[in-house]
Amino acid sequence: MKNHRMAKIVAAGTIVALTACSPPVPGLLKADGVERVSVDRAAYAAELRAFRASALTLGAALLADGGEGSEGNVVSSPGSLLIALAMLRAGASGETAVEMDQALGLPDRNRDAAMNALLESLAAYDGDPGSVDESNPPRKPVMHAANGLFVDKDVTTGKGYLETLARHYGTGVYPVAFRDEDATRPALDAWVDRNTGGRIKKAPAKYDRDNTFSLLNALYFAAAWQSPFDPNNTSDGPFSTPDGEEISVPTMHQMLELAYAEGAGWRAVELPYAEGFAMRLVLPAPGEGPETLTAAELAEIAAALDTAPEVSASISLPRWDHASSFELRKVFESLGLAKTLATTQDFDAIQSRLRITQAAQAANITVAEKGTVAAAVTQINGAVTGAPPLPEQTIDFDRPFHYQIVHLETGLPLFMGKVSDPR
Repeated sequence: MKNHRMAKIVAAGTIVALTACSPPVPGLLKADGVERVSVDRAAYAAELRAFRASALTLGAALLADGGEGSEGNVVSSPGSLLIALAMLRAGASGETAVEMDQALGLPDRNRDAAMNALLESLAAYDGDPGSVDESNPPRKPVMHAANGLFVDKDVTTGKGYLETLARHYGTGVYPVAFRDEDATRPALDAWVDRNTGGRIKKAPAKYDRDNTFSLLNALYFAAAWQSPFDPNNTSDGPFSTPDGEEISVPTMHQMLELAYAEGAGWRAVELPYAEGFAMRLVLPAPGEGPETLTAAELAEIAAALDTAPEVSASISLPRWDHASSFELRKVFESLGLAKTLATTQDFDAIQSRLRITQAAQAANITVAEKGTVAAAVTQINGAVTGAPPLPEQTIDFDRPFHYQIVHLETGLPLFMGKVSDPR
């Protein structure tokens, strides 16, 4: 039922017009007078390490799930999911907050400030996804991260939650009417399309008119290799599929200096982009598939590559262009987030009686001789559930009544009277 929806969004901020698009995204409402704080990334080294470990846990869970429509290939964005969950956690309390921290390995302290530092670090490479020529990925990488929270305009959004979003995430909320699907669904899709440069056209979760809250994170990445592959050296090469079939696929070849590490059951290199980023490639031992890599092993590999020496390596790498989608509630269940999915109380800081109804991710990637282009959108939806609690008693002073003004410490009635006609 939605006839009990609460008054208006708590915030006195000015509605700021966004860059026009078609269809339009609603105006952005922020907490009044709250500016995003600047943080020192070096002060949050431990928290950022915790975020990396958390992202590896999320990535392992996404790969284990496998997604939908991927035909055995999987592309996911643990980074996008981590940012979305951090924003959700900013509005969590009680058992749900404890569960999220423990299951995801989130920092005990300074979580939002540390995420602010992480997002500021990514912002050094921010750019407009729509301006990228994807056939020629840029030498200076474009790493665009965007957060969008669409809330029903007739349901109160917590003032403290808005302040956290403004202070550490640099954003606010978009007030919409979810019941008006003709206006709100295109607005959600336009936000997704714009923030992924058109690589993802629609919000990944199925539209539901009963929702009152939709949290989205979009990541867009485009970058040229530090040393591009020569297309003249690309040729058909063998590739063994999981079922043992040997196929022939276009394969790129190059000799270059790479960070290299190896351990029990794996070998790994980091293939650098022109600036700021690298692609980590992990080859499991023969007979082992990448789906067997655990979060602990991925952390071991990351630590090994952090200090790995560069070696002269001949690398052959197939081109690929893949897309995946995920029903994230299944992933959350596998991570042990049962309370997070069930609670109707612990997200009251966002909206009173909010329950998580949907969670989804869409991701895609194109890897070729010149570089890489990838995009992902994570969406977490919720709805206000149930009717408001009924009062134990109802008393209407709609006829003559007595009144007193009493000094509570002594019980002394300082004033006493009756109202027979309040006009």
